[in-house]
Amino acid sequence: MSKTTRSILQMTLAMVLALAAGLLVFRWLAARAPVAPAPQVAVQTVQLVVAATDLVKGVKLEPSMLRLAPFVSGSEPPQSFHEVQAVSGRVLSMPVGKGEALTSLRLASEDVKVGGISALVAPGKRAMAVKGNKVMGLAGFIRPGNRVDVLVTMPVGEKEEKVTKLVLEKMPVLATGTELEPAGDGEKPSSVDVYTLELTPDESEKLALAATEGVLNFALRNEADQESVLTEGADTAATLASLRPVRAKKTAPDGSPRAEVEVEVIRGASRDRMRF
Repeated sequence: MSKTTRSILQMTLAMVLALAAGLLVFRWLAARAPVAPAPQVAVQTVQLVVAATDLVKGVKLEPSMLRLAPFVSGSEPPQSFHEVQAVSGRVLSMPVGKGEALTSLRLASEDVKVGGISALVAPGKRAMAVKGNKVMGLAGFIRPGNRVDVLVTMPVGEKEEKVTKLVLEKMPVLATGTELEPAGDGEKPSSVDVYTLELTPDESEKLALAATEGVLNFALRNEADQESVLTEGADTAATLASLRPVRAKKTAPDGSPRAEVEVEVIRGASRDRMRF
């Protein structure tokens, strides 16, 4: 290799190394350069009244139950409130969880000044309490918010034969004992002996008569079951005839159905009817 060629190669190699070194220095300096902070977008917020703790329906609101919390402007619920005093003294018509905003839709009318069970009764309805027992209340598993059918067993007729009849259906349970809200997880029974139902005036009359003259029982309904059921009622004979085998009809010698003969047997002051 000639001296000229060797010199050209050395100069080319030197230039390549110089460019590589310059590139490394540039990258190192760029990495150490301060990064300009990203511009922060100012978020506008508004203060809304929220529940300071879980609140049940029917409670009368007090300032200690409420607080103000920031909400992003434009995301606030409709008909919300900006001052605690605006809702203080109002009555809740539905439960509100901790941190949830208070709105007009969750409050009873301003005419309602007293909390408790009276605030839960719908217009045109009545709240009526009946005394029960653990068996009547499905061993304590009936809770506020459930719907029940009411059955009564009472004596009917001159012989005062007992008849059980479904008299009311789909009755909302407003309270059990002093509870206006279901307590616990719903898996454990709650021992109470008073059940408050929401009824129309006509239904309340029927329930009052049934509770006075007979024995009440509740049948718990599925929330999705809205069908009405018409029943004949069950007396002793109909109940004992349940699940009996079907007997063959008696026939005359010519094969035609034989007419039944009914005979009245009188024994002193008692009368019995016998069929043959």
